[in-house]
Amino acid sequence: MSSALILHWSLLAAQAMIAGAMGLAVLRMLRGPRAQDRVLGLDTLNVAAMLMILTFGVRTGSAVYFEAALVIALAGFGATVALSKFLMRGEVIE
Repeated sequence: MSSALILHWSLLAAQAMIAGAMGLAVLRMLRGPRAQDRVLGLDTLNVAAMLMILTFGVRTGSAVYFEAALVIALAGFGATVALSKFLMRGEVIE
């Protein structure tokens, strides 16, 4: 077996597992039961989406996807911090 074929099937398997993780994160966001669980589901979905874009970038060999994943990671981190702060204190800006 060639290494290109192994890489192809490995990336397909990784994308399938990441898609499963995204489905479970959406389930956690919808079912809750608390707001903290929903924020964790959103953060998990954000990380899984970033990983899906990274694996797609490896499959295509394009560097644009890596930059998009970095932007998604930064925006997701900011959103998670803001939501967590809002849940703890009731306000985002002091």
